[in-house]
Amino acid sequence: MLFNSLSFILFLIIVLVLYYSKLFGWTNKKRMLLLSSYVFYGLWNPPLVILLWISTMIDWTAGKQLAVEENQTKRKMWLILSMAVNLGFLGFFKYGDFLLENFVIIVNSIGIDFQAKPMDIILPMGISFYTFQTMSYTIDMYKRKTERARTFLDFALYVTFFPQLVAGPIVRAKDLITQFYEEKKATSEQFIWGLFLLTIGLFQKVVMADTLLSETADKVFGSKELLHGVDAWVGTIAFSGQIFFDFAGYSTCAIGIALMLGIVLPDNFRYPYASLGFSDLWKRWHISLSSWLKDYLYIPLGGNRHGITRMYVALMLTMLIGGLWHGAAWTFMVWGGLHGTYLILERLQRRYIPFEITKWNGIFLAFITFSCVNITWVFFRARSFKTAWNMIKSMFYAQSEGAKILDTFSIIKVTVVIAILFLCHWIMRNTSMKEVSLKTPPYILGIVWAIMTFLIIIAQGSGEQFIYFQF
Repeated sequence: MLFNSLSFILFLIIVLVLYYSKLFGWTNKKRMLLLSSYVFYGLWNPPLVILLWISTMIDWTAGKQLAVEENQTKRKMWLILSMAVNLGFLGFFKYGDFLLENFVIIVNSIGIDFQAKPMDIILPMGISFYTFQTMSYTIDMYKRKTERARTFLDFALYVTFFPQLVAGPIVRAKDLITQFYEEKKATSEQFIWGLFLLTIGLFQKVVMADTLLSETADKVFGSKELLHGVDAWVGTIAFSGQIFFDFAGYSTCAIGIALMLGIVLPDNFRYPYASLGFSDLWKRWHISLSSWLKDYLYIPLGGNRHGITRMYVALMLTMLIGGLWHGAAWTFMVWGGLHGTYLILERLQRRYIPFEITKWNGIFLAFITFSCVNITWVFFRARSFKTAWNMIKSMFYAQSEGAKILDTFSIIKVTVVIAILFLCHWIMRNTSMKEVSLKTPPYILGIVWAIMTFLIIIAQGSGEQFIYFQF
């Protein structure tokens, strides 16, 4: 079920009516939310709900044992069981065909004639998100950084809470499970703000991503020929804007829906295209994933505690795995590798060529960072290395001539939208929508809300699924 569908709006209304009904106590309301979450997920592919059940049961049992077990060997075995099941599911369903395809290539390259039929495995929606979320619980239990969930119901709801189930934010147990212990009810201010955030999220997805940008990005990346440099750059920045509005739109919807239930979810984006460098970028883009990778991968690999070389290796491995997390293709590994390279070069620059960031050079640095990020998006969006390489050559005019496939209106439209996006991120980089709203007269907020609602309606979105659903 998609947030940008009429069926979801009806679903949400029913959930809210039942949630705020005085017919149920808090325990029954949590049961209703759990059932609603299974319905929300199961309407896409009912049998795959079984994976959620298995992950929930395994990690609940592992966490229960880790809470009381003192024998270190047994504690490790319970942690290994949890990680083996979760990573096993993720590896099979997300990377099964990818691994088989590369195995065939390797054996053929050494002279063995072997062919295998693709397994055509269905990728469960959001498996990367809920796998990382439930794994964080058992890892934190093993490290004694969190307490065991009080009841199975609380833990099951933590794993499957429908607003953030399929595309995050990836929430830690101590930040979400504890909110289920006492009855939650949104204040009138929280409910209205949550509804406003839901509208903003839908506006970002339906109007900005799907209506204004997706067609141009699809046309450019769907081309099989070398393009004119302007067309290549416009198509790339169109995707840059599309993926931001698409993913940030989902996160904003999720945060808004949860807030309407009285549940607080963490921010997942903080105006990333105004980042002053790449360390700053990963504190602003997909914050819940970058913090997960830092705490459960980068730091365990050594972080910055064992010398410069070890730090650079840990950093690169973290970004490569982060790239692979996004998709079963080598292009995603290149995307992660480029970000790892950027981060290493940034650290070298800070060490050997330091300079002070001022308000005068800051926007220039943000523009350079944004431009470099756009180069990485080529490998994220392209379906093959050939397409990616053609795009890179076109962007840097490494060909004598290129095809012009975009009309003037599309070029102007995308350029204006992305310029406004960049400037808005720069203006908002040190504040938040909530802070700005408190300084804005209510009637202006009402007008903005009405305009966004009107544009969502007339955009007549085709119900395109969110990009990050495939991850």
